Amino acid sequence: MLTRRDCLSYTATTCAVSALLPRLAAAQAGDVIKRAIPKTGEELPIIGLGSSATFSDLSSAGELDPLREVFQALLSAGGTVFDTAPSYGRGSAEEVAGQIVAGIDATETIFWATKVNVAFGRGGGGGSVDPAAARAQIDNSFELLRADPIDLIQVHNLGDMPTQFGILKELKEAGRVRYIGATTTSPRQYGALIEWMRNEPLDFIGIDYAVDNREAADEVFPVAMDQGIGVLVYVPLGRTRLFDRVGDREIPGFARELGAETWAQFFLKFAAAHPAVTTVTPATSQARHMLDNMGAAMGRLPDADEQRQMAEFIDALPGG
Repeated sequence: MLTRRDCLSYTATTCAVSALLPRLAAAQAGDVIKRAIPKTGEELPIIGLGSSATFSDLSSAGELDPLREVFQALLSAGGTVFDTAPSYGRGSAEEVAGQIVAGIDATETIFWATKVNVAFGRGGGGGSVDPAAARAQIDNSFELLRADPIDLIQVHNLGDMPTQFGILKELKEAGRVRYIGATTTSPRQYGALIEWMRNEPLDFIGIDYAVDNREAADEVFPVAMDQGIGVLVYVPLGRTRLFDRVGDREIPGFARELGAETWAQFFLKFAAAHPAVTTVTPATSQARHMLDNMGAAMGRLPDADEQRQMAEFIDALPGG
């Protein structure tokens, strides 16, 4: 079994490619697990790419080669979904991603998911916003991503939803945005998010969910399923929290029966298994990790009993 720690001793993407080569061939043959967007039936791969924290240092420093390799790994393994925001990468993630993806001629292949929020300047969750500033931020996203229409724009952290979601509804009506929604990674905002889900035409939500962070499954996911709203999962690896918790332990045998060959695949298969989830978007700036993550989109996903077993295994570890 190859772990991420093993892979760190190799250069470039050699380790992950060697481990996943047979499964990548299957992925290119169309065997990547996909889920349908509830409102339209359009299918998306269950594993995508996030950029919340990991794009920060590289993109702001102009080090594009590692990020280019990440996008190439995503696409080569059958992935398409890329989640970003104007504030990510210290403000440069959209520009860098748009430049890289255009350079590899994949702008129309990527499912672009970005956000809008000018409340408190950088992704704040409250306060009223200037509609002109919100529109200017969205116009900048169109320019930087080089995509029109953009597949999905969500209101980041529920920032001034009456104003900013209203603008998104206008853009969707005009055909410039295909799907609209709202995000939060704060349980304190779940109640407000649910109210918007029940009363407004959200196509998607973005929310935190992981094997050791399951609150959304109890409160939010049932509403998403009832209302026909797609779900993007954020921080499914707990950034480094889950890797720190499992340490050097071997993956349990029951997880290997699911096709999970690494801890990353264990965590991602759990997050993707909930029927409300459309796509899980772990962030990474390393191609070998991108390929490792895409391995979770192959084979099968755990059923309800297996999900309970996975959660119980993690809950029993120290450090919860």
